[in-house]
Amino acid sequence: MGFPLRDRIALAAALIGPFLAALVLAPFRTSMSGTNLALLLVVVVVAVSAIGNRWAGAGAALSSAAWFDFFLTQPYQRFSIAGTRDVETAVLLLVVGVAVSQLAARARRLRVITITDADYLARIHDTALLVQSATSPDAVVDHVRHQLVDLLHLQGCRFEYGSLLGQPPRLEQDGSAVVGHRRWDVDRDGWPEGEIELRASASGHYSGRFMLRPAPGTVPSLQARLVAVALADHAGAALDTAGPAVDR
Repeated sequence: MGFPLRDRIALAAALIGPFLAALVLAPFRTSMSGTNLALLLVVVVVAVSAIGNRWAGAGAALSSAAWFDFFLTQPYQRFSIAGTRDVETAVLLLVVGVAVSQLAARARRLRVITITDADYLARIHDTALLVQSATSPDAVVDHVRHQLVDLLHLQGCRFEYGSLLGQPPRLEQDGSAVVGHRRWDVDRDGWPEGEIELRASASGHYSGRFMLRPAPGTVPSLQARLVAVALADHAGAALDTAGPAVDR
């Protein structure tokens, strides 16, 4: 059974789109920072993911990283990077691109184009950079906690390490909420009452959860909720890489 036409178009766009975008950006490579150029390529990944599946999005992320290397880093027109900072940016472009492509694929069934706001992309990028450089996963957790308060306009947010207890309302990977076994329409009904669980996970392993305390009357957008999920997953990745800790 072949791929649907839409997915075949997306796969073609995953190969061609980043190449054309990098070619257009090449004249600006000396006047713009590598980080800003990489963020513009992430927008291409989002666009491809929105029309295709997660494989098209992942392919676009790989293609973006390759053409970022070829056209936008020194030495130019070679698959080689001289600067350490450019190497880090290329790796982060790939990591963020793959993460965003998965979010876009999850949201495709909701007919929503995800995370094209520059501020949201910068939050994901900065957190991914911290995951790479932080000496302690606790620093990532604390950073994400503050990001969630600002992003979702919360009254407060705390993190619980280890096993997940009870069944509080939960913010899901697709930005929706669940209360018990029932879906909750956040856009229509606002947040559920009480604290809301946002799990920090990586590779299917739960390292803990952020407990969100919404401010009355606030309803963050689906885009903001999807970014919150991505940030929590970054915290989960940092904790998973560090392994089990004692008396956090």
